Amino acid sequence: MSSEMVPAFTETSNVESKQDLSEDQKKSQKPRLGEEFEPISKRQMKKLIKQKQWEEQRELRKQKRKEKRKRKQLERQCKLESNSGGNDRKRIRRDVVHSSLRLIIDCSFDSLMVLKDIKKLHKQIQRCYAENRRALHPVQFYLTSHGGQLKKNMDENDKGWVNWKDIHIKPEHFIEFIKKEDLVYLTSDSPNVLKELDESKAYVIGGLVDHNHHKGLTYKQASDHGIDHAQLPLGNFVKMNSRKVLAINHVFEIILEYLETKDWQDAFFTILPQRKGAVPTDKACESSSHDKKSARIEAGLDSESSEEEASRNEVHSPREEEKQEKENGTESTVNSRP
Repeated sequence: MSSEMVPAFTETSNVESKQDLSEDQKKSQKPRLGEEFEPISKRQMKKLIKQKQWEEQRELRKQKRKEKRKRKQLERQCKLESNSGGNDRKRIRRDVVHSSLRLIIDCSFDSLMVLKDIKKLHKQIQRCYAENRRALHPVQFYLTSHGGQLKKNMDENDKGWVNWKDIHIKPEHFIEFIKKEDLVYLTSDSPNVLKELDESKAYVIGGLVDHNHHKGLTYKQASDHGIDHAQLPLGNFVKMNSRKVLAINHVFEIILEYLETKDWQDAFFTILPQRKGAVPTDKACESSSHDKKSARIEAGLDSESSEEEASRNEVHSPREEEKQEKENGTESTVNSRP
């Protein structure tokens, strides 16, 4: 046998041995005649049947879900159409008439507030945004001097603010892009009382939650910038137990309500919370006059009782004088005896 034939023989032998091994492995994997399959319990059989049915009905379930979604969408649409004439909060957008009035929240007081107050300011801004979106006469809403702690808090807790609609959020101060003659700063410290709203103006609300720590600050800022200022006619229509300073969202909502009703008193009593103890001024005057009358009646009764007592004293005084004269007479007779 030549040397060339040796390696060829070894290769063929290796291939045959590999084939034998693979056949042995296949045989070992096949069940032997003596062995039997493990029996499947009824519970397992039921599970297998259910799983098979679930997979077979997958397309059917998908179709049912689509039909359910369509049905719910139609129901919602019908409900909105039926409530369009009522007081439903979600009004159909075609009924909305946008106002040209600009309403600005001035956020330039960021450095004067602690984080707790910044969070309150953020919540009040959220409320203003939501109410303006629902209003029948939404205003041109501006958020100016936006940055610092407020922006950081909004980025962390309300990332969706970047997708807000119908709002102008600007890092600049409002004085940089709105004419001075168009601006009116709303502040409770102003001596000027607002009689009506001019929709060609831009009204500014101070974005400051300070719990009365910085009194007169918004009024000072308006004066420093040479801007017109005024306060809402709260005192003309409302008497409150608490101070006249209102939350940012309350001022915002009162303006929205006034644009709809053109009635200050109705706007105040619709928006002001009950804890403020708000009472119409005419009722407050009636109650005060009633208190004065009752006080006068009580004073009159007291004076009458004092006069009666005085008259009684006058009636009894002659008898007392007679007694005193008799006593004096007896004393004189006793003294005159030897």
